[in-house]
Amino acid sequence: MAARKLSLAWSCTEAPAMLKVAFATADRTHVDQHFGAATGFAIYQLDGERAQLVELAEFAEEGMDGNEGKLAAKIAALTGCAAVYCLAVGGSAVRQLLAAGIQPLRLDAAEPIDALLAKLCAAVRDGGVPWIDKALKKEADADRFARMAEEGWQE
Repeated sequence: MAARKLSLAWSCTEAPAMLKVAFATADRTHVDQHFGAATGFAIYQLDGERAQLVELAEFAEEGMDGNEGKLAAKIAALTGCAAVYCLAVGGSAVRQLLAAGIQPLRLDAAEPIDALLAKLCAAVRDGGVPWIDKALKKEADADRFARMAEEGWQE
């Protein structure tokens, strides 16, 4: 089976359904960090065909315990993301992420970001993954309301 390569260029005229996802990473190629102690997040925007790195968020190295204040800055850096992949995530962080509308996804072992992006693109294209379907519906509803506001309406 041939490997599928993800394109980084957007070249369509109609805006596709977009999803923004973050990955806790030290090496920028694998999900390899605990959420609370993550030194960086690679943030990608993707649709059913392509993924593009849109931001790298970096943080000073911190221990995993005892500093609840570190979570607010990390969650703020993920504003607009539908989900974050990490190797582990504490209960307090899970609650705060969910309250911010960000789905935490814990992996059992380090995985390449490219492989996860390929799976995510397929899920966006094909549907059937509840958190992705919900995030895309939320994005579509926001776009619809923005278009209505631009057009103006009368009662």
